[in-house]
Amino acid sequence: MFDYLVVGAGLYGATFAREAKDAGKKVLVIDKRNHIAGNVFTEDIEGIQVHRYGAHIFHTNNLAVWNYVNRFAVFNRFTNSPIANYHGEIFSLPFNMYTFNKMWGVVLPEDAKKIIDEQRKEITGEPNNLEEQAISLVGRDVYEKLVKGYTEKQWGRPCNELPPFIIKRLPVRMTYDNNYFNALYQGIPIGGYTQLVENMLEGIEVQLGIDYLDNRQHWNNVAKKIVYTGPIDSFFDYALGTLEYRSVRFETEVLDIPNYQGNAAVNYTDRETPWTRIIEHKWFEFGKGNINKTVISREFSSEWKPGDDPYYPVNDENNRKLFEQYYNLSKKEEHVIFGGRLGEYKYYDMDQVVLAALLRAKAELKSEDIN
Repeated sequence: MFDYLVVGAGLYGATFAREAKDAGKKVLVIDKRNHIAGNVFTEDIEGIQVHRYGAHIFHTNNLAVWNYVNRFAVFNRFTNSPIANYHGEIFSLPFNMYTFNKMWGVVLPEDAKKIIDEQRKEITGEPNNLEEQAISLVGRDVYEKLVKGYTEKQWGRPCNELPPFIIKRLPVRMTYDNNYFNALYQGIPIGGYTQLVENMLEGIEVQLGIDYLDNRQHWNNVAKKIVYTGPIDSFFDYALGTLEYRSVRFETEVLDIPNYQGNAAVNYTDRETPWTRIIEHKWFEFGKGNINKTVISREFSSEWKPGDDPYYPVNDENNRKLFEQYYNLSKKEEHVIFGGRLGEYKYYDMDQVVLAALLRAKAELKSEDIN
């Protein structure tokens, strides 16, 4: 009999499992995929660590979390500096003085601010939709070239039909700074995320290719408690309805050239280009791997349907209310801990996932000691 069955070998599951193991508990981890590491899974192709489920750059301001993940991997100094391609025009992201210089030819922050302030006047009252919200924050020019098309591809709906709260704020920097994240600590594990999670799970039994929900009665009997990181609505057999997600499809190919786009991430912000961005994986590790080849992944945003991988919770009023109902059901499951992006129907950055798992494990294992 195990103390904990952890369903899902992603960052949340691996963190909880590590903490439980180190506290002397007997732990089994299962995952329905044929690999560990969940959506941060990386695989070696031509000596290049390829992020199979999209780009993952670890960034945090939490020193405790940073120290924790550095126990399991050495991180490189990668800094996320994506660029935007609008019909062949290249702009720096996030919106900063390089962006505004390219857009309007301005050099001084004061001149960029004047243009944005003037364009923001177009929206006079409270913004009623995402389009009005974005214009009220960054003005018409930046919205049209760098927000509109990308957002409509990402959400599959016109911006004037999307709620304003999706873009509560847009980062606008009046400095020449292309670092996307305002984080003290940032990087990517050398050797890839799979290796990091492998190290987290060292000494812990892991079984892959197993869907807990296919035979939950059996799996419930192998452990005193379950840590469930799958979709919360699927745990309850969608009894109250289906929570909505956006999904992402990837087209990955190996190219017989040393350099395709010269940057790890290029966002395609026009509506006509079908993909949202192209990732060139070798630049996450500064061009390491096969110097004569490169690997790129085109990302296509899509509506989620059963069988697809769920990525981003659709954070609107209906889904929030539905999740609350599922959350109330979950509180009655005394022997099940729901965690992670899918178990909590919440968009988490990686550091937030690790922190949430650490805090939950600490509270859980402390209560176990009391009992």
